[in-house]
Amino acid sequence: MNALIAHLDLLMFPVAIVLLLRGFPVAFTLAGVGLLFSVLGAVFQIGFFAGGDLSFLRALFGRIFGLMDETNEVLVAVPLFVFMGVTLERSGVAADLLNSMAKIFGRLPGGLGISVAIVGMLLAASTGIVGATVVTMGLISLPTMLKANYDKRLSTGIIAASGTLGQIIPPSLVLIILGDVLSNSYITARRNVGDWAPDPVSVGDIFAGALLPGLVLVGAYVLYILAVAIISPHRAPSVVVEGEKIAFGPVLMLLIPPLLLIVAVLGSILFGVATPTEAASIGSIGAVLLAGQRLSDRSSLPQLVAIIGAVIVVYFVLNFDLRLAKTTITTRDTINIIVVSVALIAFIWGGAVSLWRIWLAKTDKEPSVLTAILRASLHMSVMVFAIYIGAQVFNLAFRGLGGEQTVNDFFTGLPGGPWIALGSMLLIMFLLGFFLDFLEIVFVVTPIMAPVLFSFSGADGSVLFHPVWLAVIMGLNLQTSFLTPPFGFALFYLRAVAPKEVTTGDIYRGIVPFVAIQIIILGVVLWWTDLATWLPRFLAG
Repeated sequence: MNALIAHLDLLMFPVAIVLLLRGFPVAFTLAGVGLLFSVLGAVFQIGFFAGGDLSFLRALFGRIFGLMDETNEVLVAVPLFVFMGVTLERSGVAADLLNSMAKIFGRLPGGLGISVAIVGMLLAASTGIVGATVVTMGLISLPTMLKANYDKRLSTGIIAASGTLGQIIPPSLVLIILGDVLSNSYITARRNVGDWAPDPVSVGDIFAGALLPGLVLVGAYVLYILAVAIISPHRAPSVVVEGEKIAFGPVLMLLIPPLLLIVAVLGSILFGVATPTEAASIGSIGAVLLAGQRLSDRSSLPQLVAIIGAVIVVYFVLNFDLRLAKTTITTRDTINIIVVSVALIAFIWGGAVSLWRIWLAKTDKEPSVLTAILRASLHMSVMVFAIYIGAQVFNLAFRGLGGEQTVNDFFTGLPGGPWIALGSMLLIMFLLGFFLDFLEIVFVVTPIMAPVLFSFSGADGSVLFHPVWLAVIMGLNLQTSFLTPPFGFALFYLRAVAPKEVTTGDIYRGIVPFVAIQIIILGVVLWWTDLATWLPRFLAG
């Protein structure tokens, strides 16, 4: 009993997991467990709660508002990226992407499967939520693949694997949140070991670091699908599009705009043109314009006018001084201001027309597609921030009970040094991925374990585990966990929307080759750190 009381900090995790498995809401479970164990700490006088004092919890409000105030622009990007992804999905743009890719590549061996993998990558990068992406891809892609006589196991494996790519493909919600948490952990850990000026790590750095490993992973998926199609053509047959010749013009018109949107969002962050929040705003506006065009049979003129207006505004803002509070305003200045004003009005008009068209479009469950988009975006955003606040309560209680020191002693005391500590952390996160979603793991586990890893220094005194590299490793590790039978979240989501002729055994067997690919790529990134760190260094000059 005394040993149990002495380790209340470690007891918090199994209690929280049991409650979550019983179906209690995540945010309330984390906050409730934190408060409960704070009271127990005060009763048994442990750690900062010695003397029965709960005043340590007063730091909670400052902790939450300090991380979510107006200076933290990263978290503001979360609801904007969520809105962008939901808009692309609910408006049917994602389905158009799949159909377009299938028409272009369908005649090739494994072409439909390759199309599903690429579209899954784009959709996963837009939403970042495993469940939403897998369910959407399952509903859109699986019936099409089965109708085309694709092997059930291969089909489910492609969909489940591509649906989890949001853990590693930027710009994704996972990398945004992971970047914010790791950045704070990195700065704190380095200052604790006397490094008072650590190089800052931004979400843009993590996006750049994850891009190459993510593309390598997708490339490995594509090569596997192509190999299966060549070796066993009956498992991934070529798809003959019904009708005469494919009209590539209309197909490209459906394919290019969403691709340009994702490239614009990611490129603006990678090249330092925009912050993640600004890029998310661009993505949200672009998604609205695409949805407005997709959901209406009317002319695309409003969307085209909005895009031209936006380009004109950006050009003039970057190249001319448009301030009205200048000593002298020349005729050229007046003309520039008038042009920008007209362009801005055109942009607003195009956006308003797009929103109106989305509002007029109907769904089976909602009176309007716009209502469905806003409801889903609000639900997902509130879920993220509620879990974030609950995790802060949990982490504060854990630290108050001495958990931070317990974790530090455990990892630093492991035989084998830092690399064994890293392997242990990855194993723990992998196992937790069977029971917890990425939000709980990133918000709860990462702030506890990451500082220990960042405290290890190399021979030259610099940090041993680069934060960008560690973020990529963690993303790949979580993705592998979500795919691994029998508890992988992605498999459960796919099972829920798969037709009856697709058994659970088909899903489990189909995902095994993709899990093997995941493990190989994870090993490559562990061994070849430059795969994750070269692009951020190159972009930084």
